[in-house]
Amino acid sequence: MALESGRPEARSADASAGASGTERGSGSLYRKVAADLREAITTGAFGEAGRLPAEGALAEQYGVSRGTVRQALAVLRSDGLVTSRRGTRRVVLGTARVQSFSELLSFTRWAYSMGEEPGGILDSMVRRPADAAEREQLRLEEGDEVYVMVRLRTLSGTPVMVERTVYPPRVGEIVAELPPDVVSHTEVLREHGILFTDADHTIDIVAANGDDARLLGCRRGGPLLRERRRTTDPTGTPVEWSQDRYLPGTVAFSVHNSLATSALSRHARDLD
Repeated sequence: MALESGRPEARSADASAGASGTERGSGSLYRKVAADLREAITTGAFGEAGRLPAEGALAEQYGVSRGTVRQALAVLRSDGLVTSRRGTRRVVLGTARVQSFSELLSFTRWAYSMGEEPGGILDSMVRRPADAAEREQLRLEEGDEVYVMVRLRTLSGTPVMVERTVYPPRVGEIVAELPPDVVSHTEVLREHGILFTDADHTIDIVAANGDDARLLGCRRGGPLLRERRRTTDPTGTPVEWSQDRYLPGTVAFSVHNSLATSALSRHARDLD
């Protein structure tokens, strides 16, 4: 649990109590420092494009070594919250909420994990024949129908994203029967035995169209961060094909990569 950002003396005392000269438990210490700094950044304690205290000052403030501070800053850097330059005071890049692809979370669960209140406003739900791209993504036959849903998603009452989801018939039939104010479709579908277990994500930038501008209150043609996602169930069967369009500055995505999971490293191990 993060400590109050406005009380550095409380942080220092707490961190000192958990560390010795050799910093026992430093693995949890750097996470605690990172969590506290993350809270301070997201609440605007340092301001947009503000500077964090120097490593030495942070180490003294938390009662930890500079190495522990560097580990904490590395976490914030991977989350896209601070710059990566060493030797200078790191600059805060923004207060966008960070969503990690290391775990598959619904928008609702992710929002709750950030301490936000998720919301959803249904704009439209239509049933129509699937086009060629939808048939390919959802593994449908020519002539099959799909359910296409458009929703405005909010965080604590603030519009952040337009969700466009295409469902195959067995899933769409359930979603179409839900009340328009249901926040989480994923949780309801789980109760019907439809599980979202794996997803492929593609991130790019697109221009806002008329519907985006109407729902998000942004300028038509302005840039939006788009996440395209195909999600499958435990059998590998597609259950949704979605594209979410976020207002700039409202969310950032983080991705963790490891050499241990690469094809090259697996090949190397096979040769050992």
